[in-house]
Amino acid sequence: MSEIALLDRRWITRGVQRASAGRFALWLAPWFVLLFLGAYAAGLCFFYGLNQTNMDNRFAFGLWIFADLSIIAMGAGAFFTGFLVYILKQQDLKPVLNSAVVVGFICYSGAVAVLMVDVGQPLRAWFTFWYPNTHSMLTEVTFCISCYLLVLILEYIPLLLKNRQLRKIPAFLVFEHQFHKLVPGLAGVGAFLSFFHQGSLGGLYGVLRGRPFAYRQGLAIWPSTFFLFILSALAVGPSFLMLVVATAEKVTGKQLVQNSVYRKLGFISGVLLALYVAAKAIDTYIWLNITSPAVGFGPRDFYSYWPLSSLFLFIATVPLGLLPAILMIVPVTARKRGCLLCGAVLASGGVLLNRFVMTVQTLALPTLSFDSFLKYTPSWQEVATFGGVIAYGVIVYSLSYRYLPLFAARKGADPNASQD
Repeated sequence: MSEIALLDRRWITRGVQRASAGRFALWLAPWFVLLFLGAYAAGLCFFYGLNQTNMDNRFAFGLWIFADLSIIAMGAGAFFTGFLVYILKQQDLKPVLNSAVVVGFICYSGAVAVLMVDVGQPLRAWFTFWYPNTHSMLTEVTFCISCYLLVLILEYIPLLLKNRQLRKIPAFLVFEHQFHKLVPGLAGVGAFLSFFHQGSLGGLYGVLRGRPFAYRQGLAIWPSTFFLFILSALAVGPSFLMLVVATAEKVTGKQLVQNSVYRKLGFISGVLLALYVAAKAIDTYIWLNITSPAVGFGPRDFYSYWPLSSLFLFIATVPLGLLPAILMIVPVTARKRGCLLCGAVLASGGVLLNRFVMTVQTLALPTLSFDSFLKYTPSWQEVATFGGVIAYGVIVYSLSYRYLPLFAARKGADPNASQD
């Protein structure tokens, strides 16, 4: 056995069978290539500016903001799972808690990386904190995302220190044991921060008075999109977590969690998704009959530009909203893992479509009679940067899975071992 393989074996979690170092390196190789390509594209944007993209003054939101909103919504499973386990005492979800923390860390750090590129002048990114615009929802979003990323880093540290080689160092062992006591408090703080910034991301579109397609009336002091973004993120978080765990099981060929965990996550996601679909239907009805006519637009005016037709509205509400909720709630289908995962895929697709509509379709539609329909196609630099973030997520999750106890051990198993 080679020296590299022996060194790798020392750091692997005790009590489980892992792939060889060579096979693991082959798995990571294409993702590192994609990561380096994304880093090169981001470097071009840093060096030459945002003229490397196809965004402009009129189409300021593009693939990166769509990716940012989508990634943050998918990462909602981290704060929501922590809230369920530590605050609501749903201990049956504990087997996927560590995985949720890693997914959240990946999503939020990836979102911050995308925002750093999207700023255009990364050396001035600190201006947001030093010269905040107190009248902007994006200021609150920036502060909440940054603070919650710090919370996720703090939640990731105890998991990192559970590596069997690091646990041999007494100081690390004591620090991990004491630091772990703070995790319930961090989960509460993270839930508070993520709850409000998810809402503020949606509220940003709801107050765009110059964009009647997105503008919404207020509920209390917030537009309805504030609450819709929160509900959609809460609904898709458990679904995306299911997909991540199921993908890890498929790649490794091993069962990582019991079926009951999938059913619990699916039921929670399905109920929240049903509430979201109901709230979205009411919001759309009010917008079509009150808000839109009040600003001089007929309900069909926004859907007369191909390919952004009313078909999008139907798909997001029924096939990607109501149908997955039924699949994950009805006992006949909820007992079957395949139906649960199908529902999770549809639910995730629905949230992705919703974020696309809010970021791309909202700006593409004309707001004045002499305006034309705007078309936007991301440049290869934008696509490559987005691909680099995805590759980064796969690499971090793969390394965490291999060297950390990512999944709780079954009863009678080595407490330091993770299920592989």
